[in-house]
Amino acid sequence: MSNALATLPPAIAQPLKQAQGLLQQPAVKRALPLVMIVSLIAAAALAWVMIAQPPQRVLFPNLGDADKAAVSDALSAANIPSHIDQSGAITVADDDYHRARMLLASQDLPKAAPGGYAILDELPMGVSRAVEGERLKQARETELARSIAEIDAVIDARVHLATPEASVFVRDNARPSASVIVRLEPGRTLSDSQVRSIVNLVAGSVPGMKSDDVTIVDQMGALLSSKDSQAGASAGDARIDYQRRVEDKFRLQLSKLLTPLVGAGNFSAEVQADVDLDENQATRETFDKSGVVRAEQGQWQSPQAAAGAPGGIPGALSNTPPATATLTNPNDPATQPGAGVMGAGGKASEEYARTYDLGKQVSVTRQAPGNIRRLSVAVLLREPAGAKPRTAAELRQVTELVRAAVGYSAARQDQVTVISRPFSAEVTDADARAWYDAEWFPVAARNGTALMIALLVLFVGIRPIVRSLSKKGGDAKPEAALALPGADGATAVDATGAATAMVEGPDGTPVAAPVPSANAELVSIEMLQSARSYDERVGLVRGFTRDNPTRAALAVRDMIRGDEQ
Repeated sequence: MSNALATLPPAIAQPLKQAQGLLQQPAVKRALPLVMIVSLIAAAALAWVMIAQPPQRVLFPNLGDADKAAVSDALSAANIPSHIDQSGAITVADDDYHRARMLLASQDLPKAAPGGYAILDELPMGVSRAVEGERLKQARETELARSIAEIDAVIDARVHLATPEASVFVRDNARPSASVIVRLEPGRTLSDSQVRSIVNLVAGSVPGMKSDDVTIVDQMGALLSSKDSQAGASAGDARIDYQRRVEDKFRLQLSKLLTPLVGAGNFSAEVQADVDLDENQATRETFDKSGVVRAEQGQWQSPQAAAGAPGGIPGALSNTPPATATLTNPNDPATQPGAGVMGAGGKASEEYARTYDLGKQVSVTRQAPGNIRRLSVAVLLREPAGAKPRTAAELRQVTELVRAAVGYSAARQDQVTVISRPFSAEVTDADARAWYDAEWFPVAARNGTALMIALLVLFVGIRPIVRSLSKKGGDAKPEAALALPGADGATAVDATGAATAMVEGPDGTPVAAPVPSANAELVSIEMLQSARSYDERVGLVRGFTRDNPTRAALAVRDMIRGDEQ
């Protein structure tokens, strides 16, 4: 140790020498085992407290001081241990988290400041219209933030609405806009559909606001809503989502069919659906070939009307006697008026203007998207290890069942493939839940680790120290008895460095008996004689005196007695 200290710089070696000298003091050496025992016990207690304490979980972030006091008092009254971490948040054990939340909810805690439309109830009498408008906007922002926070991945949200003043001039009117900042769960993100939902929620809650005027940002400052790609992305995503829903529908049908047959986890089914997502619309017009008379005009002049038409000089017949009356048959055509004229070859005039229109029929056919053009189904059955492989007849039966479940159509050229193979060992081992993933394992590991630390401290640290102390106490008694012989006894140090004392033998004669010493091998007479310098010899004598105080005292006594003689 001295040689090692000599190689160190003086600035470091001197404090180490002082510390070494302090540790070599008899009082310090006697108290050192007790200090070590206390230190080991304290370290074991600290390790037990650190490991045995269950993991903590924050109840409510960003609570006010009044709410913290109320929550702490409620938890103390319910005998639920709670702590306050470095950030000032109240934490409870993970096992007591849900119980504490339900307890606080039953007591309407925490009592945060009123928000939403509740702040409108606190408006004083006589406030201005501007203040009412700001309070109404604040209430709307708070309600929108609460609605957005209901989404699974969102912890909380803040909404800022920009609603310009209405103007009577159309060119001065501006559309309202909104900015939303969301704080997400650690490791969680919002999908495109969730972002669009938030945009539509905010835009639909403010009159006159469009979805292009809503901006969404997360807590990292990333822009979640992109105005340029919303229109095209929404249309493409809708088509992809529809195809995914069709495929999921067939997978669910196959799962319900095959699970009772082969068991859960013993099969894998994949469906690829070629869905026609194009929308077709056709218009057709048809006409009636015979036509239809839409309008008709005509003029008819009979020969009888032409023969009996009045003529001559008006008033001339008043001086003419009437004709002789004749008896005629009214049913005889020859005696009808005008019969002689028609027989004489007179003509009737006819003039018509007819308008014809063809029949017209218009039909519109619209074919909605969603028809399946082709369906491909692949089913892999798990072949049990060591069991008899499935026969072709069994696979054929399963294939027929799968075809019936998915609505197989040969006209569409559908394809259904069913095979039976052993699964990979990695997949089968992953299906079984590992024992270290069980709920009892973390608690058992925490308590077991604390117990092992306590046992190691007890058996490795405390037990050897106690045994060493007890051994030294047992060795000191015979040494003290031999070191203090009778008045006529003599003690000396022989050539080997061992202390001897003259004691009375069995026959009454004095016999030299060695004085045992626990540290006799540290400094011997040969080492003193082989010292190279005076300083080294003095150091050895000091070490011998320090390590063997009894033998040194005996040697000094013998030297004094020798000088007296």
